[in-house]
Amino acid sequence: MKKMRPIIQHINELSFAHCLSPSEDAPEASEDHSGAHFDDIDLANLRAEGTHFTQVVFTDVNFSDGHLARSHFNEVWIHQAQLIGTDLAETRWIDSQIGTSVLAGTALFDTEIFRVTFVGCKLTGVNLRGAELRDVSFVDCALREIDLSDTKMTDVTFPGSTVDDVRLDKARLHNVDLRDARAIGVASGYDSLTGMIISPHQLLDLAHEFALALGVTVSADEPSV
Repeated sequence: MKKMRPIIQHINELSFAHCLSPSEDAPEASEDHSGAHFDDIDLANLRAEGTHFTQVVFTDVNFSDGHLARSHFNEVWIHQAQLIGTDLAETRWIDSQIGTSVLAGTALFDTEIFRVTFVGCKLTGVNLRGAELRDVSFVDCALREIDLSDTKMTDVTFPGSTVDDVRLDKARLHNVDLRDARAIGVASGYDSLTGMIISPHQLLDLAHEFALALGVTVSADEPSV
């Protein structure tokens, strides 16, 4: 397993912590934000498409039903955020961490997510179709009904996480390591499991999915004579 990036537990651990300034104004579309700290702000229904965030912190922020499509997040630290029904399609994430946050019905299709860690997050019904994930870790997360169809995933890990009803249709996996995941459940895309690394006991859990991928019928019925 590849070495995981250190998890940032507190703002003061950030390399750019000394540069942060409190911001009480909602970000606007197509603006550049650097060194800002958005804390305890309700940004529901925010319209800020195409915004660039560099070395920015969001704590206790509500992004529900917000529109941030095509925005860039570079060295962004997010903690205890609500991202319910948020439009983050075609966004780009680099060297960032999202912790103790809820993503439900979140649009993340056609995104680029590089060197990003999700910690203690709940992801439900998230649309990641066509996304590219590289060097991404889901740590102690709960992922349910995630659509990873047509994604390209490289060096992705799931330590301590549960993965349930994930869709992998036409996904391309390389070194996707699930050995430390608590549970795995694949809803569809059994033929895209090539490139996944699992443990021996997980192989037994996924035996039915592998049989389907190979076109093997498993039946407990007695053969007719």
